[in-house]
Amino acid sequence: MTQHRHQTAPTQFAEVNGVRFAYRRFGKTGGAPLVMNIHFTGTMDHWDPAVTDGLAAQREVILWNNAGISSSSGEVPESIEGMADHLIDFIKALGLKQVDVLGFSMGGLVAQATAQRAPALVRRLVLVGTGPRHGEGMATLTPEAQEIFGATYAEPDHLWLRVMFTPSERSQAAGREFLKRFRLRKENRDPEVNEKVAPAQIAALTRWGAPADRPFEYLRDIKQPTLVVNGSNDVIIYTINSYILQQNLPNAHLILYPDGNHGAQYQYPELFASQVNDFLSRPAD
Repeated sequence: MTQHRHQTAPTQFAEVNGVRFAYRRFGKTGGAPLVMNIHFTGTMDHWDPAVTDGLAAQREVILWNNAGISSSSGEVPESIEGMADHLIDFIKALGLKQVDVLGFSMGGLVAQATAQRAPALVRRLVLVGTGPRHGEGMATLTPEAQEIFGATYAEPDHLWLRVMFTPSERSQAAGREFLKRFRLRKENRDPEVNEKVAPAQIAALTRWGAPADRPFEYLRDIKQPTLVVNGSNDVIIYTINSYILQQNLPNAHLILYPDGNHGAQYQYPELFASQVNDFLSRPAD
């Protein structure tokens, strides 16, 4: 077990192919590390410490920034496949032979592409609040997402109360607790992303979500055991997309959290960490 937690893990750097990737490692060493891929315009400091520390209690966790994100150098790819190639380079640069990969939202798209492009490198997948290529409502931002991201907020962080949580009193209360944890790391926080990131990521998301014939066939190639997790009412990437993933992946389990929106794992952080740890610790199928 390393001495660090989410709040204290130092930022390190790995350079490969001219890109300097920022990352943090902490948790119980031994076995396959869990590499975590964050959402649209997110950084290492957008993860919930209750989730990352809960996972790190049983395995080594690696948080990282893809190319062009925050403290990493380089340019943001305008395709999900380009982001996946950077992840593959990063994993190999750390000298790791096999990892588990968790992807949240856009990070879940990167996780899928990584598993497809480097199957021997990825042992197991966890796909959270995400969807397949050409999924329902994924060609553009959903109407709900357009309204949420287009609104103004008295406190900038209050955006996350609407993105991640449902309007119910219970969910919003969980959201306020999340916001307290969200800012727990006081020193050596990642800078927010620059103005080039969102347009490049939107271009990648648009390509991924564009309609196509036989859109879900590629999922048959992702044979790794997979855990799909979402809230029961995700309005950012519609919950039906999690069901599509589970139905088309050869070896996938599905968990839906009640009264949950896009960030349901932050509404149920202890349960989520426990269920992910259990899934990753199971004997090979």
